[in-house]
Amino acid sequence: MKISICFGSACHLRGAYGVLHAFQVLFDRYKLPGDIDMEGHFCQGRCNEGVVIKINDEIITNVKVENVNEIFQQKVLRLLACK
Repeated sequence: MKISICFGSACHLRGAYGVLHAFQVLFDRYKLPGDIDMEGHFCQGRCNEGVVIKINDEIITNVKVENVNEIFQQKVLRLLACK
């Protein structure tokens, strides 16, 4: 699984580093297997919808620290459970 977080100017200003930290906390809490790659990207082309993340090929917009846990539960844990 690959998770990409946009760190372009708009996403940076909307809290991309907080989103990254929230994901890291959840990874540590759930002690997930090592087959998850986190990467940063500059501009995903949806600057008005930031923070923008991509989980595998799915783009998720308007990500905030407050909804990272929900995204993590619905996307990351479900994808891992399907493996």
